Amino acid sequence: MSDAVSALKAAEFTGGIAEVTLMDPIGMISVRGDLGAGYMKKALKKAVGLGLPDTRSVQINGDRGVAWMSPDELLLLCPYDQVSDTIDTLTKCFGSNHTLAVNVSDARAVFRISGAHSRDVLAKLAPVDLSPDSFTPGMIRRTRLAQVPAAFWIEDGDSFRLVCFRSVAQYVFDLLKTAAQAGSAPEYYSAAR
Repeated sequence: MSDAVSALKAAEFTGGIAEVTLMDPIGMISVRGDLGAGYMKKALKKAVGLGLPDTRSVQINGDRGVAWMSPDELLLLCPYDQVSDTIDTLTKCFGSNHTLAVNVSDARAVFRISGAHSRDVLAKLAPVDLSPDSFTPGMIRRTRLAQVPAAFWIEDGDSFRLVCFRSVAQYVFDLLKTAAQAGSAPEYYSAAR
C-alpha cells in the first residue's frame, strides 16, 4: 500500500469563531447490501467490532465506526493501514451474498470543525436543522454543503466531523473557513446552549 497523502497540505484555520482542520487520512470503506440481513450484522461486528447503526445514525468506538448512508449503504471507518484487512474480513463474512465493499479512503477528505460556534458554522452552509434538540450525538446527515455533497456528525459536544469528496476538499475548506471568520457568529445555536 502506498503512503497516505492528505487532500490538502496542512489545511488548518484558527482564530475565527470555530477551528477547521483537515484530518490525516483515515480508512473508509463503502459497503452496499441488505442492511437487515444477519450476515451483514455479523460482518460488521467481526470487521470493525460494531453493530448496525439506526437510520441516519453513526456508531464510533475509538478509530473505528459505522455510519448509515442510505437504506442499502454504510460507510465504515478504520485505521488507514487496515483497510485491506478489513475488506478481506467483510468479503469472507459476506460469502456469496450480493454485497459490495470498496475502499474509498483516497476518494474522500475529512474535516474537523470545533469550537463553541461549530453548529453555527455548519448551519450557514447546510440545509439541516442543527438545533441541539434536533441534531444530537450519534446522528449523521448526508446533505449538501453549499454546492457539494457532504456528510457530518457530532464527535463530541463542540466538534463535528465532516466527510466530502477529495476532489472538492479545497472548496469545502474555503467554505468552512469563510463561515468561521472572526466576528461572523450569528450566535443562534451557540446561544441556545
